[in-house]
Amino acid sequence: MSITLIGPAQIPSMGFGTFQLEQDTVADMVSAALAEGFRHIDTAQAYENEEQVGEGLGRADARREDVFLTTKILPEHFAPEAFTSAAEASLKRLGTDYVDLLLLHWPSKDVPIADTIGALNDLIAAGKVRHGGVSNFTIDMVNQAQAALNTPLAANQIELHPLIDQTRMIAHLASKGIPVEAYSPLAQGKVMENTTLRDIAAAHDASPAQVSLAWVLTRQMSIALPRTGNTNRLASNLRAAEIVLSAEQITQIDALGTAKGRLVSPETLAPKWD
Repeated sequence: MSITLIGPAQIPSMGFGTFQLEQDTVADMVSAALAEGFRHIDTAQAYENEEQVGEGLGRADARREDVFLTTKILPEHFAPEAFTSAAEASLKRLGTDYVDLLLLHWPSKDVPIADTIGALNDLIAAGKVRHGGVSNFTIDMVNQAQAALNTPLAANQIELHPLIDQTRMIAHLASKGIPVEAYSPLAQGKVMENTTLRDIAAAHDASPAQVSLAWVLTRQMSIALPRTGNTNRLASNLRAAEIVLSAEQITQIDALGTAKGRLVSPETLAPKWD
């Protein structure tokens, strides 16, 4: 296994997530991640660190065209004009003329999906966004977004780690040819405590974190977005892409997931989950 390019947007299968990083470390971590070999950076307006991500990109030796950059917009900006303005504000903060992927961060309870996707279509046509996708969408919402988007839906970014059962969503996305992006792939550190993952990790001379990332990447249309504030862990996260799990080990890990494993479900944003 190694880092590959996934789906119509050609998204690098291992990305560097920036959620909840300390503000004063974001630029340094983004620059360090790119120096280590990451070529996929994930941020969002809600993370309040787009300026620092842009600073890190500017410091790095990697050319802008070689870095896949994602940001996300919250539902409060989903009315078409507001969505366009929010996207342009992100570009300014990031210091770039375009983002490679723009995601609807959570589904809106008020604005129809087709209305927001219409604005996204316009941004893609204008060259300010290269690909469009969604995050935290249910199966029905994914179908609505895919129907409204003029280009292939690049991804649904969801909470995905060994402790949550996302079988139905993953199967649906696979049937539609839509990649899945895994946020919180280490279950906010909980994978380190799991006995099954620890045993499998020992067999590979690896860590449970690396095994969890390798498990995410076993599916052809999957992308992992680990976050770390420790530069020493960047290389080990990348090395997880080289771990080849056996069919038996994959089955063991698959069995760990339950509906109770969900860690991210903010009351004001979360839909009624599938």
